[in-house]
Amino acid sequence: MHINLAHQCTTIPCPGCSQLWGLKHNKLTGTLSIGMEFSNQLSLVDLQNNEITDFDGTGGKNIQIRLAGNPICEETGVTKNCCVVPQSNPTSLYTTPPSPSSCPSATCSSDQVYSPRCTCAYPYTGILFFRGILFSDLENSTIYVALQTNLTQFFQLNNLPVDSVSLSNPIMAPYSYLLLNLSIFPYGQDRFNRTGVSTIAFIFSNQSYKPPPNLYGPYVFHGDAYNHFSDTKNSKKSTTSIIIGAAVGGSVLLLLSLLAGVYAFHQKKKAERASLESNPFAHWDVKKSSGSIPQLKGARCFSFEELKKYTNNFSEANGIGSGGYGKVYRGTLPNGELVAIKRAQQGSMQGGLEFKTEIELLSRVHHKNVVSLLGFCFERGEQMLIYEYVPNGSLYETLSGKSGIRLDWTRRLKIALGSARGLAYLHELANPPIIHRDIKSTNILLDQHLTAKVADFGLSKLISDSEKGHVTTQVKGTMGYLDPEYYMTQQLTEKSDVYSFGVLLLELVTGRRPIERGKYIVREVRMAMDKTKGLYSLHQILDPTIADTSLKGLEKFVDLAMSCVKESGADRPTMGEVVKEIENIMQIVGMNPNAESATSSSSYEEASKGSTLHPYGDQSFAYSGTFPV
Repeated sequence: MHINLAHQCTTIPCPGCSQLWGLKHNKLTGTLSIGMEFSNQLSLVDLQNNEITDFDGTGGKNIQIRLAGNPICEETGVTKNCCVVPQSNPTSLYTTPPSPSSCPSATCSSDQVYSPRCTCAYPYTGILFFRGILFSDLENSTIYVALQTNLTQFFQLNNLPVDSVSLSNPIMAPYSYLLLNLSIFPYGQDRFNRTGVSTIAFIFSNQSYKPPPNLYGPYVFHGDAYNHFSDTKNSKKSTTSIIIGAAVGGSVLLLLSLLAGVYAFHQKKKAERASLESNPFAHWDVKKSSGSIPQLKGARCFSFEELKKYTNNFSEANGIGSGGYGKVYRGTLPNGELVAIKRAQQGSMQGGLEFKTEIELLSRVHHKNVVSLLGFCFERGEQMLIYEYVPNGSLYETLSGKSGIRLDWTRRLKIALGSARGLAYLHELANPPIIHRDIKSTNILLDQHLTAKVADFGLSKLISDSEKGHVTTQVKGTMGYLDPEYYMTQQLTEKSDVYSFGVLLLELVTGRRPIERGKYIVREVRMAMDKTKGLYSLHQILDPTIADTSLKGLEKFVDLAMSCVKESGADRPTMGEVVKEIENIMQIVGMNPNAESATSSSSYEEASKGSTLHPYGDQSFAYSGTFPV
């Protein structure tokens, strides 16, 4: 089959396939020409909603062509069969609930929905994003029936309050994602309570439900907000009663104040104490926290009971990481959104000052390459921070082979660029500027598209105008990433972060820890480099995962890393200059530095294979602390 795109004829072979429908909504332009070199099994070519202006129909007489939504249908009116949207269409509405006419006994309100059993209810809705499917015929309704039956049986076998489920509107999205609208109907009543919705959302987020393996691959569920909880009316009645009670109580107090001034004085003090209790910072201990209460922009205060509920009582099944500060748990908010909850363990708190610093800094910074802080908890002796959930863990876990995700050279360049942009934002656009002070691979997180996000601001410092570009402070950081100039002088500057970032770049190239078996990565690279030879003769210390692939631009990448780890901070580039240099390297490689990060290469098969090529061991070097001076 030949398709003329933008007036350049491109041959697209289709050996053995029966339908070619993945080219819709792609802005294809020019002339469509069907030649003779196509599979004899090819029966359907679906190019709806593109920019095709002409059609040469001399070839492929037995092939069904769909051109609805193209200029050719609007301007020339070619063969009507090509321009009419068939009733059975891969993107048409596939739905299982009955129509109102087939349920004459049901009388649903305007915002209720008919369930497959002809009952009126308020379903819990959302979208299932399948990242991999093992079928190509989207018109085959039995595929969705199998998924729907499997879902219903799963809920019922697990004694969940679900009567039935409905699937609708299958759509193929970019990157071959399949989107399906999902409606889940309650059992025994017309709406869910809060526990039911929270349990269902948790099952999807925790991946407890597994779709039919012979049809569907990995998935993500995005739940809609549910506004029809069964306890809403009772809550409104309770709220009304409270308001009425408070009004009556206020009137009584007003009358009593006229009779007894002393009594009124005590009542005023009592009201002030009640107001103080409602303040989320009422228990903030200024002495222990080494400062006043945080000044927040956007972050909210969570109660301990809320977080306990979102994490299923901080169960081990929801544990996703740990460190010297404590543990990190995955939690699910009532709307289905996933969060990461960093909980400091008793006896090893990071300190009130560090806790307050991280809250204030992250509530003020907003950048796609900096992890977002959603809130915190500071009660019952607990210190907890609530972040956006970053599903692919840290760069350290990926380089060590623990995550099952394999990073080729281009993905490593994109991760380097994202990390550099996040750090440059902190140095040059934040007001006042922020020095991270603990840049390392365990503090670079990767989201579902492998977009890098700078995390963990517990050791960060602000630079005010009066400090003239540096802060004299106690030396803190991680061995192997620590700037030697900062270690000697105790003067922390933005160039200290640049040094740590240079070590991170060498880590991306070699796949080695900064300090491994007593060998320092900066010294090892400097000794092995020979600029007169290809790849600077670094073959022996390159990460084996990328050693046998095309490494165009590697020499410039190594030059940049070595300039970042120069002994004198004055000789190192700024992070803004580092960003520009990585962008130049990507353009040399033929990449667009402004394109979105590539999606994760981690599939079921790849994740199960893992990687045995990484020299990282099982021991983490993720130590952050104070060094003796």
